[in-house]
Amino acid sequence: MLFGRKKKNVPQEVLVAAPLLGKVIAIEEVEDEAFSSKAMGEGIAIIPSEGKVIAPFDGTVAHIIEKSKHALVLEHKSGIQILIHVGMNTVSLKGEGFIAHVNTGEKMKKGQLLLEFDIDHIQEAGYSVVTPVIVPAGQDLVKRVVTFQGDGNDTRIDQDLLRVLL
Repeated sequence: MLFGRKKKNVPQEVLVAAPLLGKVIAIEEVEDEAFSSKAMGEGIAIIPSEGKVIAPFDGTVAHIIEKSKHALVLEHKSGIQILIHVGMNTVSLKGEGFIAHVNTGEKMKKGQLLLEFDIDHIQEAGYSVVTPVIVPAGQDLVKRVVTFQGDGNDTRIDQDLLRVLL
């Protein structure tokens, strides 16, 4: 910082909109200890009511698990990343019930359809569809993650769920 001024065009926070429609729950309620203990990072989880993952901000698809398509890492222009992990142990489905509409390295626009998944197929196979949306631990840019738990109602795609302070 020069003379107490902040650099231009560097955001102080990043707002992450809801990437799925559904009911927001606390990350501590997820039935997988890696998520509920926050070992993977801070965030929330959504019990989806619709099988679509929508881009929560403008940025880049940093990574999509190619074979199983069950998880995406998205990168904001600020450099922070979020992980959207559809369901618990859904990697075992080997991509069945998932359709990716993007590839690793592609640019994305807020509101763009990234991934579709078949809720019934996942549940019939015996897996939970609870979907953590987290800011993975270990990102130097991240000072703090604030979660918006909502009012217990279903999310809206334009609703902010996470505020990442940089």
